[in-house]
Amino acid sequence: MGSSRFCAFMLAFLALLASVPAAAQSILRDAETEALFRDMSRPLITASGLDPKNVDVVLVNDSSVNAFVAGGQAVYINSGLVNEANSANEVQGVIAHELGHVVGGHAVLNLGGKSATNISLLSLLLGAAAAAAGGGEAAMGVLMAGQQAAMGKFLAYNRSQEASADAAGAQYLSQAGITGRGSIEFFKKLQNLEFRHGYRPKAEDEFYSSHPMTADRITTLLDTYQADPAWDKPSDPQIEERFRRVKAKLFGYLAEPRDTLRVYPLTDNSVNAHYARAYAYHKDSQLDRARAEVDALLQTAPNDPYFLELKGQILLESGRPEEALESLRRATELTSYQPLIATLFGHALIATEDRQNYDEAQEVLRAAVTRDRENPFAWYQLGVIYAAKGDMARARLASAEQQILSGRMKEALASARAAQLGLPQGSADWLRAQDIEFQARAEIERERKRS
Repeated sequence: MGSSRFCAFMLAFLALLASVPAAAQSILRDAETEALFRDMSRPLITASGLDPKNVDVVLVNDSSVNAFVAGGQAVYINSGLVNEANSANEVQGVIAHELGHVVGGHAVLNLGGKSATNISLLSLLLGAAAAAAGGGEAAMGVLMAGQQAAMGKFLAYNRSQEASADAAGAQYLSQAGITGRGSIEFFKKLQNLEFRHGYRPKAEDEFYSSHPMTADRITTLLDTYQADPAWDKPSDPQIEERFRRVKAKLFGYLAEPRDTLRVYPLTDNSVNAHYARAYAYHKDSQLDRARAEVDALLQTAPNDPYFLELKGQILLESGRPEEALESLRRATELTSYQPLIATLFGHALIATEDRQNYDEAQEVLRAAVTRDRENPFAWYQLGVIYAAKGDMARARLASAEQQILSGRMKEALASARAAQLGLPQGSADWLRAQDIEFQARAEIERERKRS
């Protein structure tokens, strides 16, 4: 995600937005959203027989209504799908289906073309909806003849695999005691998108002929879900409330401020509206109004860590890091040093340019990378601290960690070598620098062979 706008607001999504490849798109990382996804998906992952510790549900910065798996044990959910869904239960239905693909081993693994990587693994249904929802030129290409041929050639999904994933998803929902109503509602919603935009598949299309049609899938799933004891069970109200909050903050972060104010007008005094407007005003550099919206949130819940985090974020990004410390320190403590929040707090401590804050910043950032090593911004900030304190060997090691995560293998190799020269041979840090050197060297060699 290389746009200047994203860079300008890289830290505005609560704790951190880490740019990481996922089907040629970018991952949005946010502490509150990740906690919600974990809680929403945990019973489904357990029902699938997988270990919740090893499965990630990842938010992708893409406006198309889409979800996919791409190898490994991760489910990717587009921001457009979250925006389109009316409930957490609808998203749970999508997650359950995608887990069916994970367990079934259906993921596409580099089968010869990038054209397959951005295609919905809910097949026809979400593929059509993605284009209908205005997912841009690439999404519209899903319905173009050339892209249809690419899908037919590269996608490993066929009718039986889609049916298998549908059945598996229904089973996971049932075993987790979660109603399938949301799943049906979401499928119908996407079917309506197809009808509204005049989309009709052609029988001779290779890709479409291998996938069940929307109406067939809905009918089959409806029969299955209605026979399940959980059909009439209400969705978890706390999960639903948290979903509405996350949906509002995501909209406020991603949408144009004017659109946020249209969807969440000033007459709306709900928590969700204050949340969304706080982001809108912050993006529009209206500090006083952004602070007023956050203060309204904190009046409802003074110890909500995510509200405190947002207050600190706004102050930090408005050039007032000293004022941000109290809120961010409290948010970090309330979440037991949640890595993304701790990273933001460490960043604020450094931004004060007060050397008396550097020891605390180092402690906070080390705690962050201990719990989440795949956080390039935390490693960058930790490197800044080490360099400021004259520990250049560990500063270079932190740089190597950041560079290897960012795919900058040549730089990682150089940093790891330099770190080893200044670290005690055989120490844990020295061994880690050596591991990064080997990893970077191997990746550089693989890239050389591919070219």
